Amino acid sequence: MAGVLALAGGVGGAKLVWGLAQILTPDNLTVVVNTGDDDEFHGLHVSPDLDTVMYTLAGMANPETGWGLVGETFQALAALQKLGAPTWFNLGDRDLATHIRRTELLRKGSTLSHVTEQLCQHLGVRCRVAPMTDARVRTTVTTDQGVMPFQEYFVKHRCEPQVKDLVFKGADWALPSPGFDKALREADAIVFCPSNPFVSIGPIMALQGVRQRIELFKGPRITISPIIGGEAVKGPAAKMFRELGEEPSSLAVARRMSGLCTHFVLDNVDAALVPQVVKLGMQVEATNTFMTTPEDKIRLAMFVCGLAGVSLK
Repeated sequence: MAGVLALAGGVGGAKLVWGLAQILTPDNLTVVVNTGDDDEFHGLHVSPDLDTVMYTLAGMANPETGWGLVGETFQALAALQKLGAPTWFNLGDRDLATHIRRTELLRKGSTLSHVTEQLCQHLGVRCRVAPMTDARVRTTVTTDQGVMPFQEYFVKHRCEPQVKDLVFKGADWALPSPGFDKALREADAIVFCPSNPFVSIGPIMALQGVRQRIELFKGPRITISPIIGGEAVKGPAAKMFRELGEEPSSLAVARRMSGLCTHFVLDNVDAALVPQVVKLGMQVEATNTFMTTPEDKIRLAMFVCGLAGVSLK
């Protein structure tokens, strides 16, 4: 039993990944994380989604924000600001240690996959966590205020500019990472965690050959909608749907995932949409997908694993 390949990005994805890690053995879970959000700050390679997943699995994530570290301080950032450095991207003191170590290992020739494996090992993360690719792929947002890197849109401008287009630079020639490639070959089920379909799942699907391989994958392929009652639980997904010409809903998410998934999970709030999603050719299930407590995360993970037919611990 090779278990579950979970595709994730950001806070929502990390929540379900944590739940899966509680009920699956480490050998039965591989988490592949979006790296289109990666950027460089103060000369350091920062992988926001990888870090969110890694810190969450290590029990270190800030429970109030879902990202960053619990009990974090920001003295280094304050000192950088005093020295005239731009500090709109928040980097805590302990978080900086992660980026320093990652950058050091990358400069010595390690791949992002190897670096991620080393960081997880030192933080006590037992399941496999891999970047989507070891190549450089960067999400660029075309807006009414110009073209900008994703973090500039997301953090500096607080998602306020109107989105007109998204480009995943480098994705057309970037191969999936070795861990991703192995999981695509050996996993029993694929789970699309409740992550932004545009900027978390989109870059993963844009990698060379990935969409085709998932479409041909023989096991269950399950998507959990990140939209509940027409709104995103966290982040700009609903706003992006509107600005790109579609009313945000679980149905809109399902349309984007049509052909990629065999199963679609939406919240009980959206149960009325089930017949319309069924018409897209997926088996549809409604349950409580809103995760606020550890019990919520485990319950949803068990529900998903039941659909996938995978063995628990």
